[in-house]
Amino acid sequence: MSEIFQITVLSIQVSAIATAISLLIGLPFGTWLALGNFRGRSFILSIINTGMALPPVVVGLVVAIMLWRSGPLGDLRLIYTPAAIIIAQTIIAAPVVTGLTAAALEALDPRLQQQLLGLGASRVQMIWYLWREARLPLLAALMAGFGSVISEVGASMMVGGNIRGQTRVLTTAIVLETSKGEFGQALALSTLLLVLTYLINLALTWIQQRGQRR
Repeated sequence: MSEIFQITVLSIQVSAIATAISLLIGLPFGTWLALGNFRGRSFILSIINTGMALPPVVVGLVVAIMLWRSGPLGDLRLIYTPAAIIIAQTIIAAPVVTGLTAAALEALDPRLQQQLLGLGASRVQMIWYLWREARLPLLAALMAGFGSVISEVGASMMVGGNIRGQTRVLTTAIVLETSKGEFGQALALSTLLLVLTYLINLALTWIQQRGQRR
């Protein structure tokens, strides 16, 4: 039971940190793409949209190559650590948050920006108000980003190594138990992962619905 608790806590920790970093990257970057009018914008958006469907196993391979002892970042000794999983999961979630942020802000009335600036709002104040107006789809972007990493297995397995007591998370533990033929244990862990994901998304949905009534 203590091992399952440790695995569950680690799963929440790495996915929450990766999602938070993705939000710090994706929210301003997506805002810049949504409000900007510059050459190459469509090309960057196409890359972001492609990144939203990036296979986790490909991300895991690239991160593993970069962090491997003979790789460019090998001296950091991050391979097979929770930090490596966070890096991989951030790369997976960041395009999701960025793309959905850009889509949410682009859906707002374009005249709203000019109205805010005309009323004397600074650019920072304008962006803050636009975020508030789009807070419901932005929260959906957060939920999508978290969902894309809490349930992924390929990248976590490749860069984390599924080491007991160190980098084993719920998804990699499920794969391990299945490979051992312990289907009962695998089903129990799968149920735990589903319940955990449901409860977190339920809380975020409650916040979203509460904001919608305001």
